[in-house]
Amino acid sequence: MADFVRKNAVKAEVKKVGKGMRCPDDTIESFDKAIKSMIAKAVERAKADGRKTVRGQDF
Repeated sequence: MADFVRKNAVKAEVKKVGKGMRCPDDTIESFDKAIKSMIAKAVERAKADGRKTVRGQDF
């Protein structure tokens, strides 16, 4: 189950950008995993810079 993404929002964006493309549920799960990975990497970058705040530049 996806924690970070709203299934309907992702599917709507895929249809909008992809002009009729579809987005199955396993795609949503993969997208959610990718976001979790991005967050973890951003946290590590912030820590490496001695900060406790994750900023846009960390992504």
